[in-house]
Amino acid sequence: MPRTDGEQALIERFSNTYGHLTQSETMLEIERAVCGCDYGCTSWSTREEADDIGNILGLRPGTRYLEIGAGSGWPGLYLAKRTGCEAALIDLPLEGLKAARERARKDGLADRCRIVQADGAALPFADGSFDAIYHSDVLCCLIEKQAVLGECRRVAAMGAKMVFSVISIATGLSDADHEIAAAGGPTFIESPLDYSEMLELTGWTVTARGDVTAEYSETFGDMFGFEKANIDEFERVHGAKGAAELMARRHRTLEALDQDLLRREIFSARPF
Repeated sequence: MPRTDGEQALIERFSNTYGHLTQSETMLEIERAVCGCDYGCTSWSTREEADDIGNILGLRPGTRYLEIGAGSGWPGLYLAKRTGCEAALIDLPLEGLKAARERARKDGLADRCRIVQADGAALPFADGSFDAIYHSDVLCCLIEKQAVLGECRRVAAMGAKMVFSVISIATGLSDADHEIAAAGGPTFIESPLDYSEMLELTGWTVTARGDVTAEYSETFGDMFGFEKANIDEFERVHGAKGAAELMARRHRTLEALDQDLLRREIFSARPF
């Protein structure tokens, strides 16, 4: 489906980040310190959270696992290695997928991990193909949120489980606070419906909904501290102007979090 200029710009920004920034040793050291992994990731999933997700999904040898917005392979490749599941990882930024393919080869996972460039709103898989589905902070970076959930439902097998994290704007805010939250959140954080409503409309039953805003805020603060201390890495990739814009976005996010205007939640759901 056609993409807006904003969507295309976001894809290009992620591709540039994956291709030139996240695989540098400096950034991998930051990732190890903050998230406990070294895949060149851009999500906010820590190793502890990834382990919890694997347990909730019941991943094991033979489980058919789909990860949407997989980037450079975190946490999908980690979960495939830890649990023995069969994984399909999709995303749009090609540079991230290249890094994921190389990591899968290095970790001996190439035979049971498919890495595909694809749109979450138009999945290239047959109906009922997967037993477990996961996406980390993806829907808040997309316009077609409901379409993605609908596609997840289509490819979910009978008895499948889906888990996802998402960043959203807190409810009951004044117009001024809503504006601060929107400016501090991911590019397409605005949502016409609550995610529980979207899940119901697309054929899912919510089985759990947990607030992990405090954990997100701590992780974000730690990451931002390291990023500010290594601003030269961002200037190398994005130039002085691009790095300054990125730091300004980070400041807006920190402001929104400090004022309790953003939420990060984890949903678990089953198809009905």
